[in-house]
Amino acid sequence: MADSVFYDLAETPEEAANLTARGLLMIAIEQRIKEEGWTQTEAAARLHVTQPRVSDLLNGKISKFSLDALVNMLPPVGLTLDVRPVERRPARAAKKAKPAQTHRPTKAASGKRKALIGH
Repeated sequence: MADSVFYDLAETPEEAANLTARGLLMIAIEQRIKEEGWTQTEAAARLHVTQPRVSDLLNGKISKFSLDALVNMLPPVGLTLDVRPVERRPARAAKKAKPAQTHRPTKAASGKRKALIGH
């Protein structure tokens, strides 16, 4: 879900996830209203909200909608929520820590380095 612009704008990953979820639900509900050709008044009746509330939804006023309110709007418009795991890169195998070693170049390596530098 990190592809959302909210991850660049929000203060925490949790806030970004909440904003992303709300944005996706608002878009899905808006698309459904448009697909069905409902007026704002018709959509309001189906969603059991006021017409100005539908206007806020269609105008993307995300701050006016809680995640809970948007989830409750899904069934009346014939939508459901599908949660899937996020694809992640495979975790790297844990490697045993090696003791720190100081690297001292040999005389041959030191000479090669000087030749490369131009000394």
